[in-house]
Amino acid sequence: MRGAKRLLARIVMSATLAAAALPVLALDGVSAEFGKNGSYEMARLGAQWQWQSRWLDSGSRHIGGYWDLSAGQWRADAPAGQNDSLVDIGLTPTLRWQANDLRGFYIEAGIGVHLLSRTSLGGRRFSTAFQFGDHLGFGYRFGAKGAYDLGVRIQHHSNADIKKPNAGMDFHQVRLQYWFR
Repeated sequence: MRGAKRLLARIVMSATLAAAALPVLALDGVSAEFGKNGSYEMARLGAQWQWQSRWLDSGSRHIGGYWDLSAGQWRADAPAGQNDSLVDIGLTPTLRWQANDLRGFYIEAGIGVHLLSRTSLGGRRFSTAFQFGDHLGFGYRFGAKGAYDLGVRIQHHSNADIKKPNAGMDFHQVRLQYWFR
């Protein structure tokens, strides 16, 4: 059974990478992120689509945003009989305060929905597979046309007390993105 779960996680991550390679989807960017919370770890791949709208444009900075579709795996050092991994699929609209040329420092925040393959990980119980995921982060875009993007985030997952217990999970994350345009 454990091998099947790892295979599922690999298939999901491979599918995300394959989707990123298809020009038909007109992707604007791809990402990889890694996070930790004590003995809990996560790794996630994502695909992004930038919004065309700009709000509060000051002439040099504005608020923009993007859709972030992601798939990843969470892992825990779990004793025998407890789940040591789960798969996380998410969709998050993200707002970003950034320079008009999309280079330099930015601050971002997002709240989205996630579906977990299990409702427990190690000693932590989530009650529902449906979770909300919100994050706050900052980073720096650099390189030709701001193609490279390195950021850090704090992300919180919980079911917003839809059902108890609602242990939730926080991750401190490092994220690397590549923007095609």
